[in-house]
Amino acid sequence: MRFIYGLIFCLLSLSARAELTNVTNVELQALMESGVPVVDVRRADEWAETGIIAGSHKLTFFDKNGDYNANKWLEQLSEITDKDQPVILICQTGVRSKVVSNWLSNGLGYAKIYNVTDGISAWINSGQPTSKE
Repeated sequence: MRFIYGLIFCLLSLSARAELTNVTNVELQALMESGVPVVDVRRADEWAETGIIAGSHKLTFFDKNGDYNANKWLEQLSEITDKDQPVILICQTGVRSKVVSNWLSNGLGYAKIYNVTDGISAWINSGQPTSKE
């Protein structure tokens, strides 16, 4: 629960907002084809279970206890994309990626964030491939 309170505090204390867009699988595919990086915020055990979308960057945000290290995560994200470039976030069902997307869009200087609304579960259920990378 403490991560929820921490994120709520961050969200309320920041004012400048980036553009945040929720996307479906179809939109996700088009964005990937245009070169927008996909960041999978799930945990290693989840990646092993379902695989990932080929080419995705594996960058866990929340651990099994719901804890996170925001500064470390942001450092790792900066190795994947610049703040002025769009980025796609995905998790299992769209809940965690939505939380992280909201956090990034509130005053952290990211220009464009896409959240995959139904996560990798919908991707798999629609017959799309995953990779065990």
